[in-house]
Amino acid sequence: MTPRPPNKKVTASDVAARAGVSKWTVSRAFTDGASIAPEVRARILQLAADMGYSPNLLARSLSTRSTGLMALVADELGNPNQLKILNEATRQLQAKGLSSLLLNVSPEYSPATALRLADQFQVDGILFLGTTLKHELVELAQRIKHIPLVVIMRNSGMAEIPFVSTDGYAAGTEIADLFLAQGYRRIGYMAGPLSERTELRRMEGFRDRLEACGAALACVIETAHYRREQGMQALQRYLESTPRDQRLEALFCENDILAIGAMDALVATNAQRKIAIVGFDDIEMAASPSYELTTFHQPVEHLVGEAIRLVLEPGSTSHRKLMAPGSLVLRSSHRRSAS
Repeated sequence: MTPRPPNKKVTASDVAARAGVSKWTVSRAFTDGASIAPEVRARILQLAADMGYSPNLLARSLSTRSTGLMALVADELGNPNQLKILNEATRQLQAKGLSSLLLNVSPEYSPATALRLADQFQVDGILFLGTTLKHELVELAQRIKHIPLVVIMRNSGMAEIPFVSTDGYAAGTEIADLFLAQGYRRIGYMAGPLSERTELRRMEGFRDRLEACGAALACVIETAHYRREQGMQALQRYLESTPRDQRLEALFCENDILAIGAMDALVATNAQRKIAIVGFDDIEMAASPSYELTTFHQPVEHLVGEAIRLVLEPGSTSHRKLMAPGSLVLRSSHRRSAS
Protein backbone atom coordinates (compact mmCIF):
# COMPACT_ATOMS: atom_id res chain seq x y z
CA MET A 1 0.00 0.00 0.00
CA THR A 2 1.32 3.44 -0.93
CA PRO A 3 1.78 5.48 2.27
CA ARG A 4 -0.48 8.53 2.60
CA PRO A 5 1.31 11.90 2.29
CA PRO A 6 1.63 13.29 5.83
CA ASN A 7 -0.45 16.43 5.15
CA LYS A 8 -3.21 14.84 3.05
CA LYS A 9 -6.60 15.10 4.73
CA VAL A 10 -8.48 11.87 5.35
CA THR A 11 -11.76 11.81 3.43
CA ALA A 12 -15.08 10.02 3.82
CA SER A 13 -14.10 7.87 0.83
CA ASP A 14 -10.96 6.72 2.68
CA VAL A 15 -13.01 5.68 5.70
CA ALA A 16 -15.58 3.98 3.45
CA ALA A 17 -12.87 1.97 1.69
CA ARG A 18 -11.38 0.85 5.01
CA ALA A 19 -14.82 -0.06 6.43
CA GLY A 20 -16.03 -1.76 3.26
CA VAL A 21 -19.11 0.47 2.99
CA SER A 22 -20.26 3.29 0.72
CA LYS A 23 -19.34 6.95 1.22
CA TRP A 24 -23.01 7.69 1.93
CA THR A 25 -23.04 5.13 4.75
CA VAL A 26 -20.13 7.01 6.34
CA SER A 27 -22.11 10.25 5.99
CA ARG A 28 -25.13 8.66 7.72
CA ALA A 29 -22.91 7.48 10.57
CA PHE A 30 -22.14 11.13 11.36
CA THR A 31 -25.74 12.34 10.96
CA ASP A 32 -27.99 12.30 14.03
CA GLY A 33 -31.18 10.35 13.42
CA ALA A 34 -30.00 8.84 10.11
CA SER A 35 -31.02 5.28 9.28
CA ILE A 36 -28.01 3.04 9.98
CA ALA A 37 -27.46 -0.10 12.07
CA PRO A 38 -25.97 0.76 15.49
CA GLU A 39 -23.08 -1.73 15.09
CA VAL A 40 -22.21 -0.30 11.65
CA ARG A 41 -22.26 3.25 13.02
CA ALA A 42 -20.01 2.25 15.95
CA ARG A 43 -17.50 0.54 13.64
CA ILE A 44 -17.36 3.52 11.27
CA LEU A 45 -16.95 6.04 14.08
CA GLN A 46 -14.12 4.01 15.60
CA LEU A 47 -12.35 3.68 12.24
CA ALA A 48 -12.79 7.40 11.61
CA ALA A 49 -11.27 8.22 14.98
CA ASP A 50 -8.33 5.89 14.34
CA MET A 51 -7.73 7.44 10.91
CA GLY A 52 -8.17 11.05 12.09
CA TYR A 53 -11.23 11.73 9.97
CA SER A 54 -13.89 14.36 10.75
CA PRO A 55 -16.77 15.35 8.45
CA ASN A 56 -16.61 18.53 6.36
CA LEU A 57 -19.41 20.63 7.85
CA LEU A 58 -19.20 23.25 5.10
CA ALA A 59 -19.71 20.61 2.43
CA ARG A 60 -22.58 19.10 4.40
CA SER A 61 -24.26 22.50 4.67
CA LEU A 62 -24.62 22.60 0.88
CA SER A 63 -26.98 19.65 1.01
CA THR A 64 -28.74 20.43 4.30
CA ARG A 65 -29.02 24.19 3.62
CA SER A 66 -28.00 24.77 7.23
CA THR A 67 -24.50 25.72 8.32
CA GLY A 68 -25.08 25.32 12.05
CA LEU A 69 -23.35 28.69 12.35
CA MET A 70 -24.65 31.62 14.41
CA ALA A 71 -23.33 35.17 14.07
CA LEU A 72 -22.76 37.02 17.33
CA VAL A 73 -22.60 40.78 16.73
CA ALA A 74 -20.96 42.85 19.49
CA ASP A 75 -19.67 46.41 19.70
CA GLU A 76 -18.38 47.01 23.23
CA LEU A 77 -16.09 44.08 24.07
CA GLY A 78 -14.30 46.31 26.57
CA ASN A 79 -17.47 46.07 28.67
CA PRO A 80 -17.21 43.01 30.96
CA ASN A 81 -20.93 42.40 30.71
CA GLN A 82 -20.69 41.82 26.96
CA LEU A 83 -17.99 39.23 27.60
CA LYS A 84 -20.26 37.59 30.15
CA ILE A 85 -23.11 37.40 27.61
CA LEU A 86 -20.74 36.23 24.88
CA ASN A 87 -19.44 33.44 27.09
CA GLU A 88 -22.98 32.27 27.87
CA ALA A 89 -24.08 32.46 24.23
CA THR A 90 -21.13 30.41 22.94
CA ARG A 91 -21.57 27.88 25.78
CA GLN A 92 -25.24 27.32 24.96
CA LEU A 93 -24.67 27.22 21.20
CA GLN A 94 -21.90 24.63 21.55
CA ALA A 95 -24.13 22.53 23.81
CA LYS A 96 -26.58 22.38 20.88
CA GLY A 97 -23.85 21.41 18.42
CA LEU A 98 -23.77 24.87 16.84
CA SER A 99 -20.79 27.08 16.05
CA SER A 100 -20.46 30.85 16.34
CA LEU A 101 -19.03 33.63 14.19
CA LEU A 102 -18.03 36.69 16.24
CA LEU A 103 -18.42 40.02 14.44
CA ASN A 104 -16.95 42.94 16.39
CA VAL A 105 -18.59 46.14 15.16
CA SER A 106 -16.43 49.27 15.43
CA PRO A 107 -16.03 52.65 13.69
CA GLU A 108 -13.73 50.87 11.22
CA TYR A 109 -16.06 47.89 10.77
CA SER A 110 -19.64 48.99 10.28
CA PRO A 111 -22.78 47.03 11.22
CA ALA A 112 -23.63 46.81 7.53
CA THR A 113 -20.27 45.20 6.75
CA ALA A 114 -20.76 42.73 9.60
CA LEU A 115 -24.23 41.74 8.42
CA ARG A 116 -23.10 41.28 4.83
CA LEU A 117 -20.32 38.98 6.05
CA ALA A 118 -22.84 37.00 8.08
CA ASP A 119 -24.94 36.62 4.94
CA GLN A 120 -21.91 35.49 2.91
CA PHE A 121 -21.14 32.82 5.51
CA GLN A 122 -24.79 31.73 5.26
CA VAL A 123 -25.29 31.85 9.02
CA ASP A 124 -28.48 30.32 10.36
CA GLY A 125 -29.18 33.35 12.57
CA ILE A 126 -27.83 36.49 14.21
CA LEU A 127 -27.71 37.26 17.92
CA PHE A 128 -27.15 40.97 18.41
CA LEU A 129 -25.26 41.53 21.70
CA GLY A 130 -24.29 45.12 20.98
CA THR A 131 -25.06 48.26 22.89
CA THR A 132 -26.38 50.34 20.00
CA LEU A 133 -28.71 48.83 17.40
CA LYS A 134 -28.15 51.32 14.61
CA HIS A 135 -30.72 52.09 11.95
CA GLU A 136 -28.50 50.86 9.10
CA LEU A 137 -28.21 47.43 10.74
CA VAL A 138 -31.98 47.15 11.19
CA GLU A 139 -32.63 48.16 7.57
CA LEU A 140 -30.11 45.66 6.24
CA ALA A 141 -31.48 42.90 8.48
CA GLN A 142 -34.93 43.56 7.07
CA ARG A 143 -33.63 43.31 3.50
CA ILE A 144 -31.85 40.02 4.26
CA LYS A 145 -35.06 38.44 5.48
CA HIS A 146 -33.86 34.87 5.36
CA ILE A 147 -31.55 35.41 8.37
CA PRO A 148 -33.41 35.51 11.72
CA LEU A 149 -32.16 38.37 13.92
CA VAL A 150 -32.73 38.53 17.69
CA VAL A 151 -31.55 41.34 19.96
CA ILE A 152 -30.27 40.36 23.42
CA MET A 153 -30.39 42.51 26.59
CA ARG A 154 -32.19 45.49 25.09
CA ASN A 155 -35.41 46.41 23.34
CA SER A 156 -34.95 46.37 19.57
CA GLY A 157 -37.35 49.30 19.20
CA MET A 158 -38.76 47.66 16.06
CA ALA A 159 -42.01 45.71 15.94
CA GLU A 160 -40.55 43.18 13.49
CA ILE A 161 -37.25 42.58 15.32
CA PRO A 162 -37.62 40.12 18.24
CA PHE A 163 -35.72 40.81 21.45
CA VAL A 164 -35.10 39.36 24.90
CA SER A 165 -34.25 41.71 27.74
CA THR A 166 -34.49 42.40 31.42
CA ASP A 167 -37.39 44.72 32.24
CA GLY A 168 -35.31 47.89 32.51
CA TYR A 169 -38.26 50.12 33.32
CA ALA A 170 -39.25 48.04 36.33
CA ALA A 171 -35.60 47.86 37.42
CA GLY A 172 -35.34 51.65 37.25
CA THR A 173 -38.37 52.09 39.50
CA GLU A 174 -36.91 49.65 42.02
CA ILE A 175 -33.60 51.53 42.17
CA ALA A 176 -35.44 54.84 42.56
CA ASP A 177 -37.31 53.37 45.52
CA LEU A 178 -34.00 52.24 47.04
CA PHE A 179 -32.56 55.77 46.86
CA LEU A 180 -35.72 57.39 48.18
CA ALA A 181 -35.79 54.96 51.11
CA GLN A 182 -32.28 56.19 51.99
CA GLY A 183 -33.61 59.75 52.15
CA TYR A 184 -31.75 61.12 49.11
CA ARG A 185 -33.24 64.09 47.25
CA ARG A 186 -30.54 65.23 44.80
CA ILE A 187 -30.44 62.17 42.56
CA GLY A 188 -28.79 61.75 39.15
CA TYR A 189 -28.34 59.25 36.32
CA MET A 190 -25.19 58.37 34.35
CA ALA A 191 -26.10 57.35 30.80
CA GLY A 192 -24.18 55.45 28.14
CA PRO A 193 -24.03 56.31 24.42
CA LEU A 194 -27.22 57.58 22.83
CA SER A 195 -28.97 55.61 20.10
CA GLU A 196 -32.48 55.94 18.74
CA ARG A 197 -32.70 52.14 18.54
CA THR A 198 -31.31 51.31 21.96
CA GLU A 199 -34.20 51.20 24.39
CA LEU A 200 -32.99 50.08 27.78
CA ARG A 201 -35.83 51.95 29.55
CA ARG A 202 -33.80 52.06 32.78
CA MET A 203 -33.62 55.84 32.93
CA GLU A 204 -37.31 56.22 32.06
CA GLY A 205 -38.41 53.94 34.89
CA PHE A 206 -36.00 55.64 37.29
CA ARG A 207 -37.08 59.17 36.31
CA ASP A 208 -40.80 58.44 36.31
CA ARG A 209 -40.68 56.86 39.75
CA LEU A 210 -38.73 59.78 41.21
CA GLU A 211 -41.18 62.27 39.72
CA ALA A 212 -44.18 60.28 41.00
CA CYS A 213 -42.67 60.56 44.48
CA GLY A 214 -41.98 64.29 44.19
CA ALA A 215 -38.20 63.99 43.65
CA ALA A 216 -37.28 65.06 40.12
CA LEU A 217 -34.18 63.66 38.40
CA ALA A 218 -31.54 66.33 39.18
CA CYS A 219 -29.22 65.71 36.22
CA VAL A 220 -28.12 63.24 33.57
CA ILE A 221 -24.36 62.71 33.15
CA GLU A 222 -23.65 61.40 29.66
CA THR A 223 -20.77 59.20 28.46
CA ALA A 224 -19.67 58.20 24.95
CA HIS A 225 -18.87 54.53 25.67
CA TYR A 226 -19.54 51.84 28.27
CA ARG A 227 -16.00 51.93 29.65
CA ARG A 228 -14.58 52.45 33.13
CA GLU A 229 -12.51 55.49 32.16
CA GLN A 230 -15.60 57.12 30.63
CA GLY A 231 -17.50 56.81 33.90
CA MET A 232 -14.51 58.10 35.85
CA GLN A 233 -13.87 61.10 33.58
CA ALA A 234 -17.55 62.03 33.37
CA LEU A 235 -17.98 62.15 37.14
CA GLN A 236 -14.69 63.98 37.61
CA ARG A 237 -15.92 66.69 35.21
CA TYR A 238 -19.17 66.90 37.13
CA LEU A 239 -17.39 67.24 40.49
CA GLU A 240 -15.07 69.93 39.14
CA SER A 241 -17.95 71.99 37.76
CA THR A 242 -20.42 71.64 40.65
CA PRO A 243 -20.14 73.36 44.05
CA ARG A 244 -19.82 70.89 46.91
CA ASP A 245 -23.11 71.87 48.53
CA GLN A 246 -25.00 71.38 45.25
CA ARG A 247 -23.61 67.98 44.30
CA LEU A 248 -25.67 64.83 43.90
CA GLU A 249 -26.36 62.65 46.89
CA ALA A 250 -26.97 59.53 44.78
CA LEU A 251 -26.21 58.36 41.24
CA PHE A 252 -27.70 55.46 39.27
CA CYS A 253 -25.28 54.39 36.53
CA GLU A 254 -26.62 52.67 33.42
CA ASN A 255 -24.27 49.73 33.92
CA ASP A 256 -21.67 48.43 36.34
CA ILE A 257 -18.55 49.41 34.43
CA LEU A 258 -19.67 53.06 34.41
CA ALA A 259 -20.52 52.78 38.11
CA ILE A 260 -17.06 51.40 38.88
CA GLY A 261 -15.51 54.28 36.95
CA ALA A 262 -17.65 56.73 38.93
CA MET A 263 -16.51 55.16 42.21
CA ASP A 264 -12.89 55.46 41.06
CA ALA A 265 -13.52 59.16 40.41
CA LEU A 266 -14.72 59.59 43.99
CA VAL A 267 -11.55 57.94 45.29
CA ALA A 268 -9.33 60.03 42.99
CA THR A 269 -10.93 63.27 44.21
CA ASN A 270 -10.91 62.29 47.90
CA ALA A 271 -14.73 62.13 47.85
CA GLN A 272 -15.10 58.40 48.47
CA ARG A 273 -18.58 57.49 49.76
CA LYS A 274 -19.77 61.11 49.40
CA ILE A 275 -22.16 60.05 46.62
CA ALA A 276 -24.18 56.82 46.75
CA ILE A 277 -23.68 54.71 43.60
CA VAL A 278 -25.79 51.92 42.08
CA GLY A 279 -24.95 50.04 38.88
CA PHE A 280 -26.63 47.51 36.61
CA ASP A 281 -25.56 44.02 35.36
CA ASP A 282 -23.90 42.45 38.44
CA ILE A 283 -20.53 41.81 36.77
CA GLU A 284 -17.90 39.91 38.76
CA MET A 285 -15.96 43.07 39.68
CA ALA A 286 -19.06 44.53 41.36
CA ALA A 287 -18.65 42.12 44.29
CA SER A 288 -15.01 43.11 44.88
CA PRO A 289 -14.32 44.43 48.41
CA SER A 290 -12.84 47.49 46.68
CA TYR A 291 -16.30 48.42 45.34
CA GLU A 292 -19.07 46.49 47.12
CA LEU A 293 -21.31 47.79 44.34
CA THR A 294 -25.05 47.57 44.76
CA THR A 295 -26.40 46.58 41.36
CA PHE A 296 -29.18 44.88 39.41
CA HIS A 297 -28.72 41.25 38.33
CA GLN A 298 -29.93 40.16 34.89
CA PRO A 299 -30.99 36.52 34.24
CA VAL A 300 -28.37 36.09 31.50
CA GLU A 301 -28.62 32.30 31.15
CA HIS A 302 -32.40 32.42 30.71
CA LEU A 303 -32.34 35.36 28.27
CA VAL A 304 -29.62 33.86 26.09
CA GLY A 305 -31.48 30.55 25.98
CA GLU A 306 -34.67 32.30 24.87
CA ALA A 307 -32.78 34.27 22.21
CA ILE A 308 -31.31 31.09 20.74
CA ARG A 309 -34.75 29.48 20.76
CA LEU A 310 -36.18 32.43 18.81
CA VAL A 311 -33.41 32.14 16.21
CA LEU A 312 -33.89 28.40 15.82
CA GLU A 313 -37.70 28.76 15.71
CA PRO A 314 -38.16 31.92 13.63
CA GLY A 315 -41.77 31.05 12.83
CA SER A 316 -42.74 30.85 16.50
CA THR A 317 -45.26 33.50 17.55
CA SER A 318 -44.83 33.07 21.31
CA HIS A 319 -42.57 35.34 23.37
CA ARG A 320 -41.02 37.15 20.40
CA LYS A 321 -40.58 40.08 22.76
CA LEU A 322 -39.53 38.85 26.19
CA MET A 323 -39.12 41.21 29.14
CA ALA A 324 -37.85 39.18 32.10
CA PRO A 325 -37.59 40.33 35.72
CA GLY A 326 -34.19 40.76 37.34
CA SER A 327 -33.21 41.21 40.98
CA LEU A 328 -31.61 43.94 43.08
CA VAL A 329 -28.29 42.91 44.66
CA LEU A 330 -27.67 44.95 47.81
CA ARG A 331 -24.09 45.55 48.87
CA SER A 332 -22.90 48.83 50.41
CA SER A 333 -22.35 51.42 47.67
CA HIS A 334 -25.94 52.69 47.83
CA ARG A 335 -25.17 54.09 51.26
CA ARG A 336 -23.07 57.23 51.49
CA SER A 337 -21.10 58.54 54.44
CA ALA A 338 -22.03 61.76 56.23
CA SER A 339 -20.98 64.90 54.35
